[in-house]
Amino acid sequence: MFEAFLWGGFAAASLILGYLWATQKPSHRTLGTIMGIGSGALLAAISYELVPLSVFKSWEVVIAFGLGAVAFFVGDWVIDHRGGTDRKDIVSSSDDGSGAAIYIGTLLDNVPESIILGMSMALGGAINLSFLVAVFVSNLPEGFAGTVNLEAAGYPRQRVFWMWSGLVLVSATCASLGYFLVSQQDEFNGHMMQAFAAGAMLTMLADAMMPEAFEHGGKTVGLFTVLGFLLAAIL
Repeated sequence: MFEAFLWGGFAAASLILGYLWATQKPSHRTLGTIMGIGSGALLAAISYELVPLSVFKSWEVVIAFGLGAVAFFVGDWVIDHRGGTDRKDIVSSSDDGSGAAIYIGTLLDNVPESIILGMSMALGGAINLSFLVAVFVSNLPEGFAGTVNLEAAGYPRQRVFWMWSGLVLVSATCASLGYFLVSQQDEFNGHMMQAFAAGAMLTMLADAMMPEAFEHGGKTVGLFTVLGFLLAAIL
């Protein structure tokens, strides 16, 4: 379980790299491209590592997959209406957003990924390299976007750093929780929980990450999404 904690923290640490990257002011096309690669990698991880192991076993896990999607949708809707709707916007300069909602929204985006990471370790006996890389890459532009939006909401840069550091700790704890939950259940129930988290993560990709990638990266993002999928599938 401690190993899951470490890997969960490592995967989320790219949020801090995104925070540091925000000072370099990279082009929007570069950020959109990285979002596309991360989206493709996460899609591959869901397709090869989560869905075949869980969703097609029984109607119960199909329902769990759907409930995960609904749970994220509802949570995301609440956060959007409380000022967190632009938390993934890499060009936000508005002060209309709520810093608390932006932060909680980023946490909502990361919790399913972290839980799945821990679950995959418990089910497979080792770290899932493709999923780890996918989460790490996808968190990089999210850390950038969150930093831009938190600063626009009036948060000082040093405070933003400590907020991301706290989120890394929470993500690591969620990975440990995912490992613990699966280790305490039989194989069937572990796959039900995995399906629930996968449904939430797929909804997050369709709702925020992929639209943002195409908006700023242009049509070539489609090619880079395929590249991310291919790289994760190979891993």
